[in-house]
Amino acid sequence: MQSGGIQPCTMLLPWLVLLFLVYLMPCLRWDVAFIGYWVFGNGVDDNILLTLHRPTWLIATTNIFVVAHVIGSYQVYAMPVFDMIEAYAVKSLKYNPSTLLRVCVRTVFVAFTLVVGMTIPFFGGLMGFFGGFALAPTSYYLPCIIWLIIKKPRRFGLSWCTNWWVYF
Repeated sequence: MQSGGIQPCTMLLPWLVLLFLVYLMPCLRWDVAFIGYWVFGNGVDDNILLTLHRPTWLIATTNIFVVAHVIGSYQVYAMPVFDMIEAYAVKSLKYNPSTLLRVCVRTVFVAFTLVVGMTIPFFGGLMGFFGGFALAPTSYYLPCIIWLIIKKPRRFGLSWCTNWWVYF
């Protein structure tokens, strides 16, 4: 459907924005990490918000943003687990795929992770290890490797070197 002779959107602008964000986000995270270490040193708890004491409005706002971030990221990373458990229940245990099954499986899984998180006293440090061990490769390394496999850029070209540099 034409809309007044306006040219359709090309993929160039979204691609440039994506490239900008892919290179900007690691730079911002490194800056926050270095400046945070410079300001607080080793005297920071697992939860940095417990270390801060004022201003209270900023801490409350940050807690709200942290809760929203954790809920969203938990949904993204837990969705494959939900699907795997539901597929196992349907195929192997012969349950009928229904809304009741989904609600029960997801509720049990969330309750299980909640109990595990509450009963392990060193859960913060453990999550740092799991974050570096499991989430960093899936967030940073695998997309570059998958892109190299799918697109097959010219060997030792700019795209090839950039993606391998990110990998190492």
